[in-house]
Amino acid sequence: MKLSFQLAYRNLIGAGLRTWLNVGILTFTFLVILFYNGLLDGWNLQAKRDAINWEFGCGQFHYKDYDPYNPFSLQEAHGKFDEINTKGLTPLLMRPATIYPNGRMMAITLKGLPKAQRLLKIPVNQLNNLEETIPVAIAKRMARAAKLSLGDEISLRWRDKNGTFDAENVKVAAIFNTTISSVDQGQIWMTLEDLWEITAMYNEATILIADLPRPDNLFEDWNYVSQEGLLQNINDIIEVERASAKIIYFILLSIALLAIFDTQVLSVFRRQKEIGTYIALGMTKNEVAGLFTLEGCMYSLFSMLLGTLIGSPLFSYLSHKGISFGSVTADMGIGLGDKIYPSFSFSLLISSAFIVIISATIVSFIPARKIVTMNPIDALKGKLQ
Repeated sequence: MKLSFQLAYRNLIGAGLRTWLNVGILTFTFLVILFYNGLLDGWNLQAKRDAINWEFGCGQFHYKDYDPYNPFSLQEAHGKFDEINTKGLTPLLMRPATIYPNGRMMAITLKGLPKAQRLLKIPVNQLNNLEETIPVAIAKRMARAAKLSLGDEISLRWRDKNGTFDAENVKVAAIFNTTISSVDQGQIWMTLEDLWEITAMYNEATILIADLPRPDNLFEDWNYVSQEGLLQNINDIIEVERASAKIIYFILLSIALLAIFDTQVLSVFRRQKEIGTYIALGMTKNEVAGLFTLEGCMYSLFSMLLGTLIGSPLFSYLSHKGISFGSVTADMGIGLGDKIYPSFSFSLLISSAFIVIISATIVSFIPARKIVTMNPIDALKGKLQ
């Protein structure tokens, strides 16, 4: 085996430019596969973390009439909760409303969280009602869409508990930045105490957000949705992206493997005298075929080494500095920050390397099978097979 490695190494180094062209294209393929998978993993982790911190918590209890995909259900989607039995749960009340910024009309969802809550990162604790005007918080993209700035006053119209329309001016007291569109676009936040006051829906909520996983049958009129269920949309989006990425992987890997296949076919064709010499010196046909297969496998080993030298500093830099997508992320409608920090796990490195090495070995073995059927005497003479 040691002799085979030495011969394979010597043959590859002796091939010169042809070897390094094959190694180069295989290295490029390996780095692209690794980079894109790392980018998707980083996006996945970042989107889940932000969704949990800004919106989902560790699970939610939805009131029985609430449908997150039907905004018309908000009018009736509220119910009373017992503060004693729901200890550790953060109530969230949602109401359909309308604002009139700069003479325009904009439909929004009015949401209220307890001022003292710390489960979500919504800055309702900054809303100090020191004036007659009710303070509210909005996110940056909402502020940009409505052309609002800190300190602006806008007219807000809503329906109270009895369905009666009411209106009042509110003041933008906080503008925050978030990657979660369902917390940002078309959303206005106020303290739950203020929202109870203006709607007369005291001690009512649309959603109860859990700080820990809870039993799914804890409350009669509330449907439990686990954290895993809430994150399902993000998982589905990532899986769709992975499926489309596999097409790119297949094309790039096919090009790299085709180059190796052509090289191996040419080697078997041009090195027939060398093959005959190996057999004459005592090597079996299978050992010679294994030698040629090993040469193809070593292309991938060289590419792993070169990829490590190039990729280690590059991917380490990207993991710490992130990749900025600028304004492209503004209207994506999913949890996507201004920067994505790729995540390159050990399992990702091993699986990507395994795919490249196994593929290169299989492609190298296919033309090497021809050696088993060769006549040693004809091979020594260099006759075509």
